[in-house]
Amino acid sequence: MKSEHEIQNEIRLALGKNNCLVFRTNVGKVQMKDGRWFDTGLPKGFTDLMGCRLSDGKIFFIEVKNAKGTVRDAQKIFIDRMKKYGLIAGVARSPEQALKIVLGDNNV
Repeated sequence: MKSEHEIQNEIRLALGKNNCLVFRTNVGKVQMKDGRWFDTGLPKGFTDLMGCRLSDGKIFFIEVKNAKGTVRDAQKIFIDRMKKYGLIAGVARSPEQALKIVLGDNNV
């Protein structure tokens, strides 16, 4: 079974080849060596990938999961909120699913 990291890299390549600009996001807090905490500043549930279609500037958010990965409640809420704003958002377990989310079924 592929790791989420492997799938994420495959998705980034596939979207990049299909006229999309894609950014990997890091969410959470990390304790530094000196004891201070570093917070990414992104909201809880923010997706693994975000970007835009270069053809029309439409913004998208993709949460990446492997075959056994579970979407957390905060991630569901974030994705639903983005959709309510009229943005593209979804969960992808493969590059094909990500392309369908971002480009639509007719373009894949």
